[in-house]
Amino acid sequence: MSVTLNITKTKVAILELSRPEKHNAFDSHVINELIQCIEHANSLDIRALVLKTEGKHFSAGADLGWMKSMAGNNYDENVADSEQLAKLMHVLATSPHPTLCLVQGAAFGGALGLIACCDIAVATSNSKFCLSEVKLGLIPAVISPYVIKAIGERQARRYFLTAEVFMADKALDMGLIHEINDELTAAQDQFVELLLNNGPAAVKSAKSLINEVANQDIDAELILHTAKRIAEIRVSEEGQEGLTAFFDKRAPNWQTAAKQ
Repeated sequence: MSVTLNITKTKVAILELSRPEKHNAFDSHVINELIQCIEHANSLDIRALVLKTEGKHFSAGADLGWMKSMAGNNYDENVADSEQLAKLMHVLATSPHPTLCLVQGAAFGGALGLIACCDIAVATSNSKFCLSEVKLGLIPAVISPYVIKAIGERQARRYFLTAEVFMADKALDMGLIHEINDELTAAQDQFVELLLNNGPAAVKSAKSLINEVANQDIDAELILHTAKRIAEIRVSEEGQEGLTAFFDKRAPNWQTAAKQ
C-alpha cells in the first residue's frame, strides 16, 4: 500500500501518500487507493482530513511509466483511466470535512489538482509548482475545473499555456495556496487546532454553504436560502450550545471534548 489513513484521538484523519522513490507520482493503483481512503474518511465522524506526502517532493503528478502504458491504450480505455482521476478529484473536493493539504518540494501536473481540491493549502518556501501537461503534448483537463476555481481564468490562461515553473510566493499570490510555512508539522497543528475550536456541525455547514453560494447570482432565492441556513443552525443543538457558551463566558462542549 502506497497510501495510509490514520485517525488521531482528536478525530483528525491523516492521509499520507508514501511513494518517495517515485516522487509520489500517482498511477492507477495509487489513484484507486486514494479514492478508497478518501471515501472511507468521508463516511467517518471526524473533524478534519489532512493530505500530505512522504519525502522531498509533494508529487510529480502522473507516473511516467503509467503515462507510457496509457499511450498504448485506445480512446475508450483512456477515458476510463481519466474518469478514475476525475473521481479522485471529485471525492476530495466534495469531502464534507474540512481538508488541509501540506506541500513540500515539487508539485507538478495533476498534483496541483489535489492541492486545489483542498479547503486549505500550506506550502514550504522552496516549493515549486508547474502545470506541465502541454510540455508533453497534453492538457490539464481533469484538474482544470478545480485549478481554475482556485487561481482564476486569467492566471490559468498564462500557466496552462506556458507550463512554466513558479514558486510558492507566486502560488500564494494567485490563490493556489493560503500560506507559506517551512514547518509543515507546526502548520498542521495550527490549522487543526483552529478547526477543532469551532463547532463541528457548523464547520461542515459552512463548507456546504460555500459550495451552494459560490458563483450564484445574489437574487431573492439566494437571499431566502441563506436566511434559512442561518435560522436552521441557530436553533440546532450545536448552535444553541455555542450561543449559550458565549454568553455564559465558557468554552463550548466541543472544545472541551477536543482536549480530552
